[in-house]
Amino acid sequence: MKYQPVPDYHMHTPRCNHAVGEVREYAEMAIQRGLKEIGMSDHSPMPNGFDAAWRMDAAELPDYLQEVEDVRDALAGQLIVRVGLEADFHPGTEDVVQVMIDGYAWDYVMGSVHYIGDWAFDNPDEEGRWEAVNVEDAYCDYFDLVARSAATGMFDIIGHPDLIKKFGQRPPAGSKRVDRAESLMLEAVKASETVLEISSAGLRKPVAEIYPHMRIVEKAAAMGIPFCFGSDAHAPNEVGYGMDACLDILQSCGVDEVVAFEKRQRRMIAIREVT
Repeated sequence: MKYQPVPDYHMHTPRCNHAVGEVREYAEMAIQRGLKEIGMSDHSPMPNGFDAAWRMDAAELPDYLQEVEDVRDALAGQLIVRVGLEADFHPGTEDVVQVMIDGYAWDYVMGSVHYIGDWAFDNPDEEGRWEAVNVEDAYCDYFDLVARSAATGMFDIIGHPDLIKKFGQRPPAGSKRVDRAESLMLEAVKASETVLEISSAGLRKPVAEIYPHMRIVEKAAAMGIPFCFGSDAHAPNEVGYGMDACLDILQSCGVDEVVAFEKRQRRMIAIREVT
């Protein structure tokens, strides 16, 4: 099915050290592909050098904001460009991250979990650690952290909600522990009124599957949890990638609108087929 484009709120810049392209290039690609609204959400600085190789330094944050603002202003009337941030949830860093969030009038803040303890489970350099890990435990630990991130109330969006599957490791089929952990995560999202991202990025990863799994989308939809779309673009040619496939899943689960943000306030955008 082909759909009218909805906002794509997950894009990065070279400041995160694993993306390419200027903000203007992402925006121009969005216009070319018919999008009316996008949001940049590069990886935030973190305290004490945490994960420094995969995110911008605190000294780069002003330049990031200026670049996005400049493109937003230059393309006003052609494309809505939102200023966002992808901020990690890592226990013990909440106070510092909250200060950063409070320091700017973001359009939205996306909370993501990339670490279980000291293990960057989605980092290709650390994929080998999966061989020594109980996969069921890892999934449960991950969903517990996502639940805790939602419960903080710090974030507007939960990014790629089952990123733990990135390299294709799966827990035992029918695991009641994992099912329970997923459900508790969704209960925390619902209670905190946080939005779930449906992300096409997994289609470009070894798992070759949208984040989150259809099972989680179905559960969330039944609970009335809202969604937004993100491509997790790390290059301009990835803008809007896989949008139709994600919207197809949402529609099949009875979801007929997605969330858009401005100054951390929501509005709803209908999912419409192209006629």
